[in-house]
Amino acid sequence: MQHLCCFPNLAIIRRVAKLCARKFLEAKLTTLSNRSAVEPFHAMDVLAEANRRRAAGHPIISMAVGQPADSTPVVVRQAAERALKDGRIGYTDALGLIELCEAIAAHYADHYGVSVSPERIAVTTGSSAAFNLAFIVYFDPGDRVAITRPGYPAYRNILTALDLEVVEIPTGHGTSSSLTAQALAAAHAEKPLKGVLFASPANPTGAVIDKPELTAIIETARNLGIRVISDEIYHRLSYEADDVTALEVADDVTIINSFSKYYCMTGWRIGWMVLPDNDIRAIERLSQSLYISAPELSQRGAIEAFRATAELERIKDRYRRNRLILLNHLPRMGLDLAAPMDGAFLRLLRCVAFHQ
Repeated sequence: MQHLCCFPNLAIIRRVAKLCARKFLEAKLTTLSNRSAVEPFHAMDVLAEANRRRAAGHPIISMAVGQPADSTPVVVRQAAERALKDGRIGYTDALGLIELCEAIAAHYADHYGVSVSPERIAVTTGSSAAFNLAFIVYFDPGDRVAITRPGYPAYRNILTALDLEVVEIPTGHGTSSSLTAQALAAAHAEKPLKGVLFASPANPTGAVIDKPELTAIIETARNLGIRVISDEIYHRLSYEADDVTALEVADDVTIINSFSKYYCMTGWRIGWMVLPDNDIRAIERLSQSLYISAPELSQRGAIEAFRATAELERIKDRYRRNRLILLNHLPRMGLDLAAPMDGAFLRLLRCVAFHQ
């Protein structure tokens, strides 16, 4: 009986191996990271659809995002025009133009009576960049960070993308309309928190944290070893009480603010942070690599924003009148407020009766 020994063709083996390797790499390249599996920012999806329909010729009134209806103040646009004409549109220091940092520091002295060194200020590409910087610098994967519910959806999405555990503290519906020290302590007691982020006035409720409660929150956080990040993007848009910055209570807090809302500069993408002294260099190092610097053109315009108070206060007066109209007419329409309309230009309504 004759035995036949068959040896595989090496050329075929090589071709099969290359094919398998290519298929493997293609599969790897089309697989997204777990960090990318975040919820869409639905307001931006609605805005995109509104823009598509408007471009197609449909008459659209878009109310999807928290954007002022008014244009940027004249003095800001004029400053940007001068900067563009003079060619001042290059890179700046990662922490921003010193002139802008000085203007922001002067704002804290004038508006709040708080002394802030310009060296503690970081100019950012909108508040969105500031949140990314703060979360990366302050927290490690797996850390628990508290936010309020309802709240700004991007908080949760960014935290999730960074592998941080989001702890939502409910507000409204039988509880306080804003974060309280008691609720923060209770969340920490369940399992220790590394950080807490809150906004006042809040998005989307407009609720404002008064100074006694803000003081209690910050003191509770300090005693429990919880880092405090205060989102003050809707400051100067409170209607019943004066603004209170967390810096009036403590220096070891991180403030995030922006020129988008009160200053009507959403598309300029310019914001800032006020940082504890020991955190500045870490924020600067990360800024250098993430976005180099905020656009100089936007920074040049923002310097002049603090001179536009008269124009901006007229806009705020219109917000105030519109607020009173809503407070008067919404109940007649069967629409109850889910939270007080203390600040901002957002209104959260209880619409359970219309869900049937």
